[in-house]
Order: sequence, then C-alpha cells, then structure tokens
Amino acid sequence: MFKLDKIKDMNDEERLKYMLILVKGQLSSEKDELANISNVTGIIMACIDKLNWAGFYFLRDNELVLGPFQGLPACNRISIGKGVCGTAVDTREVQLVPDVHQFPGHIACDSASNSELVIPIIKAGRVYGVLDLDSPIKNRFTELEKDYFIQLVDILNNISWENI
Repeated sequence: MFKLDKIKDMNDEERLKYMLILVKGQLSSEKDELANISNVTGIIMACIDKLNWAGFYFLRDNELVLGPFQGLPACNRISIGKGVCGTAVDTREVQLVPDVHQFPGHIACDSASNSELVIPIIKAGRVYGVLDLDSPIKNRFTELEKDYFIQLVDILNNISWENI
C-alpha cells in the first residue's frame, strides 16, 4: 500500500526523494515489469505537482511505441529523431525543454503541454525507450528534477526491459 497523505507537507526535494523510495518499494514487492512501470507512472503523478502526463515509450522496430502512462490519450508512435522523445533517443541525452513550442519539430500529443522532460532509458549501451513527463506550465522542470528522474530511470534499469 502506498502512503501518500504526507506528500502535501513536503518540499520539492523531499517529494522527489520519497518518489524514489516508493519506486524502490514497488520494484521490491513485484516482479512483473509491466505492473512495475505502470505503478511508477502513478507514483510520479502522485508525487510531482503540475504534470498533465507521465509515461513511457518503448523502442520497437526503430520507432517509439506508447507504453504505460497517466494522462490524456497520447501519440501511439513516434519516429526516432522526431519530437522531444524521438530526439532523446536519437541523441541519447536527457531533454529538458522549458517551452515545447520553441522546440523544432515538437509533436503536440496534448495541446495543453507547454514544457517537457524526457529521460532516455539506456541499459548496457542499448536504448529501450524513454520516460516522458509533460506539464502545462512553461519552465516547469528544474535541474533538480532532472537529476532525480535520471536516478529513477537508473533504479528502473534493474528490471528486464526485454520483457516489456
């Protein structure tokens, strides 16, 4: 059981730390990878303010395919090198975008999104997909959040991405 009532009294870094604790707890109590990443999207949405979408895209046949998420329906497929998610895969770099409308080739799955943070999922040199976070607030994401979400993906790299 997740205890989320105390989150409202936490500052941003405390929430991020607690999010990682919850993710570790999820992974320690369940072995099914799909169940784990599905609950991770719920943990993110419960712990992080001002998000309108949190989810995963997985690399399948040289394109990103939608995985578990929380938010409005999203794009089913994204080409490598296209949009923020495709760029994260292509460059193998985190994309922290303060204003998605200024990002060349941005793909608007949800017109309410104004900023985005995308963490590529890379394990043993292989790209498996991305963790994608969207917000309706411009300049929403911070370097601190970027660092914690990189840690979150590192924790998730204990699962077998091949099984998803």
